[in-house]
Amino acid sequence: MRVTKPIVERAAIALLALAFSAPAQVLAPAEISDPQMRELQQKYLADLKLITQAAAMHSFPFHFYFSRTLDLQEKDQASSDQRSIQFDRYKNQVVLKITGNYFASYSTELMNSEDRARQTYRDVMMPLLQSLPPALLKTDELQAFAFEISHHVRKKVLGVSSEGVENVVLILPRVSAARFAQAASTSAQEAALAEGEVFLNAAPLSLWAHPQQMTSSASGAAFVAKALTATPAASPGLMRDGAPQSTAKAAPIATPSAPAPVRDTSPDAIRGVQKSYQESLDRMVQDLNTQAHFVRYAPPAFIPFHKGLFLQLSVTTTLPDGAGGSQYRLAALAFDQHIAHLIRPVLAALKEDRGDFDGVNFSSSIRLGGATATDSGATAVEFIFPLHMLRSYEQFDCTGQDLIDTGYVLINGERVSLNLQAAETGFQIRP
Repeated sequence: MRVTKPIVERAAIALLALAFSAPAQVLAPAEISDPQMRELQQKYLADLKLITQAAAMHSFPFHFYFSRTLDLQEKDQASSDQRSIQFDRYKNQVVLKITGNYFASYSTELMNSEDRARQTYRDVMMPLLQSLPPALLKTDELQAFAFEISHHVRKKVLGVSSEGVENVVLILPRVSAARFAQAASTSAQEAALAEGEVFLNAAPLSLWAHPQQMTSSASGAAFVAKALTATPAASPGLMRDGAPQSTAKAAPIATPSAPAPVRDTSPDAIRGVQKSYQESLDRMVQDLNTQAHFVRYAPPAFIPFHKGLFLQLSVTTTLPDGAGGSQYRLAALAFDQHIAHLIRPVLAALKEDRGDFDGVNFSSSIRLGGATATDSGATAVEFIFPLHMLRSYEQFDCTGQDLIDTGYVLINGERVSLNLQAAETGFQIRP
């Protein structure tokens, strides 16, 4: 694809705007009175700016602002001091403190305190954790990270509706944050996060009493879509320092189905399912091959995975020559530019929902434009998604990131965590 001059100019302007706006959320070293904290602020200033740059490019479900003052109304937030990232002290420890206001509003009738804090963790704290630069995760000069994020709460008192503010605090040891960044599974992430302290309005709280509710963006979704609404915006959708922030409300999130009984994955059972779908699969390959680029020597087949049965579709994904980068960037681009566009046609080809398999494994061999089938170095990525989430995506009830979060992504055979926006913009730091 030929890149025109106006596109290049617009991209350059956007990058310049980001470069000038993002650092404003970092407190200037000269404003810190503690000599040790001031020295650290100066030493790691460039790394602190990377956090704000990553946040500026992240699409939060509702408006989020870095802020030195919590509990503000959104009409006052855009003009308030947003320099909230600084080194500070907490219980005789050196911490990196990040504060901000998240303009989501939760219903107390539909979400308890743990659910509300957990949702703010998923929406805001987790992306900020994922953006922490390696230098901050490795230095012994820092003992912990401290996040304090406010959100809004709707409740009724004597039948009268009112809205207030809650503050969620997460204190996570630096070594735990480093383990979180390197975690290759959700259970490893949960173990790292459980080493921290969580407070809601200064009261200790456990976010991970029910770990299965914590990591998936679709968790607890039976009530989230009803309980979570945006705070009415009096300002024109500004995220920070005038940078535009999407005013779109979060998409309704699909309700995960109850755990299915253990699937029969014996060879005879797999052969039976394969036979029952073979005609549909053959027709799908013929109809979709121009779009899907199926691998000829690996036709669609049902395979056992995690005590379930998944349809494996082996495809070749060709990305432009200029799409090089880390394997996470390649995986994210492969999903956005290829795999995501196959989901609805594939489901349409398998429109008979017989309940005899559990999901689809899109197994992609990623190559850059000039590579040939015989070239070595192709990146193998498997996107393994449960069928009920694929159906939700088909109906526009969840996002591509929701699919990623509730499924499995394997790169060259190793499971990874994948944040699509962070990976495509170069801020993915997990191995």
